[in-house]
Amino acid sequence: MNLHINPKDGKPIYRQIMDQIKYLIASGRLQPGQELPTVRGLAQELIINPNTVARAYRELEQVGVLATRQGSGTFVSTRGTPLSREYCERLIGDRVVALVAEARQLDFELNEVFALVREEYNKLLKEKKESAHDGSENEQHGG
Repeated sequence: MNLHINPKDGKPIYRQIMDQIKYLIASGRLQPGQELPTVRGLAQELIINPNTVARAYRELEQVGVLATRQGSGTFVSTRGTPLSREYCERLIGDRVVALVAEARQLDFELNEVFALVREEYNKLLKEKKESAHDGSENEQHGG
């Protein structure tokens, strides 16, 4: 799991963790039943206090996104996550608001912003196709 904490974000670190986990679930990168890193392991990876990770996990469990099994770990809920299309649109909408505000401050025109977004989107599509191709090629060659 690849999370990034930004101390300058203004949002509490536990909320950043929660939002990123929700995003990973909503995008399908974390699947129902998939195990998350231990509290201590994620805290070491992010170089933060384990209590911060524990709080994020606890709050995500309270809303039904995660499930903790005593002695086994923390998992993405298999009961169907409450991350609806509406929630996903809100996540993207929040990022769009920030992007548009920053673009205006930097005197970017809307078409320039669209071009940058399109370019980045195309890069991601290309990487996804290449990694899918590499994966099938590795399977064929026993690697």
